[in-house]
Amino acid sequence: MAYRQLGKTDIALSPIGFGAFKIGRNQNTKYPTRYDLPSLKQVDQLLNAVLDMGINHIDTAPAYGISEERIGQTIGHRRDEYFLSSKVGEVFKDGQSSYHFDAQHVRISVEQSLRKLKTNRLDMLLIHSPQDDVQLQQLTDCIPTLQALKVRGDVRYIGLSGKTTAGFDLAMNWADVLMIEYHLQDKQHQETIAKAHAKGLGVLCKKGLASGYLPPKDAIEFVLKNPGITNIVIGGLNPVHLQDNLRNALAVYCS
Repeated sequence: MAYRQLGKTDIALSPIGFGAFKIGRNQNTKYPTRYDLPSLKQVDQLLNAVLDMGINHIDTAPAYGISEERIGQTIGHRRDEYFLSSKVGEVFKDGQSSYHFDAQHVRISVEQSLRKLKTNRLDMLLIHSPQDDVQLQQLTDCIPTLQALKVRGDVRYIGLSGKTTAGFDLAMNWADVLMIEYHLQDKQHQETIAKAHAKGLGVLCKKGLASGYLPPKDAIEFVLKNPGITNIVIGGLNPVHLQDNLRNALAVYCS
């Protein structure tokens, strides 16, 4: 497996990270086709196959329904084999999202995530932002709370899964990692990625397949040819498809 360093961190990631949305939530999604949630047995087989392929990054969030607890139940015993990113801020309940960035919510959210994931640390903790990712940084105590959790050791690296150029620019003053939407149909953050890379920040690509609307091979090649991007987070419920995607990603990494 070829790995790429995540900015100035001590983390080296596989070209594909596994996005764990579909194992925990199937309401209010942007995917082109509907799907049933897999059984716990199917999740167990899928996540263990992901690790066996050499994919060493698992990305989840409290807003992904029961995703975190299923990760803990199925691969918690293999915790040292993967880097784990989760998020704070967004809560999904009764089919709707709400956002909370006060210090108490952030701390409680992280405590719950650690318990569900059966771990004592998160490798990356990202703010799961709404559209206004500037105001939450300026008017809430979310960032100092993340920084305190990092000092305490609950979290290794912190960052923003954001929306806007202004939000990402502001986050570059404190973040270790940015998660940015970037794909063939949306290149608006190309300069932001280059700027973050020049500053030594790690960049993870979200929605690189445009939520399933782009051909995987072309989409993966486009994303990973950008030298500022460490990996592309891709979801899915079919390990054969994931293996194909990983093969395409490695072809770019090794070219």
